[in-house]
Amino acid sequence: MDSPARLRSLPSWLSSQVALAGERLVTESLAQAGVRRHHFAVLTALAEQGATSQAELGRRLWLDRSDLHGVLNDLESAGLVARVRDEADRRRNLVQLTEAGTEELARLDARVEAAQDALLAPLSAGERATLVALLGRVVEHHRG
Repeated sequence: MDSPARLRSLPSWLSSQVALAGERLVTESLAQAGVRRHHFAVLTALAEQGATSQAELGRRLWLDRSDLHGVLNDLESAGLVARVRDEADRRRNLVQLTEAGTEELARLDARVEAAQDALLAPLSAGERATLVALLGRVVEHHRG
């Protein structure tokens, strides 16, 4: 490593370097499938949390409404999500994952998992689990 030793000793610097590498690997892998990270995030949120309003989806993912609108248009055009009338409140629409979206998410999950493996290649399975647990604790602490 040619970075200054003082920087290499800072957890904040190290975690940002890992984050940059991870982002690059995931972005490249998803791009090969013709999607962006926001597409993957939306599909994942819908798969895990179910149909929701566009506004709520944007809040969950911290996506600007205009960015989310573009992402949803892309996903809807590809048949991966659908906007449907909310049966509980007919005045609003919900965004839901389609069957094709579920299938595509499984393919994308495999790509993202391969990117994680590439990112964490120097670590054993136990070290990976420990790293994920520790990072999760730090994230939760700062979530406030």
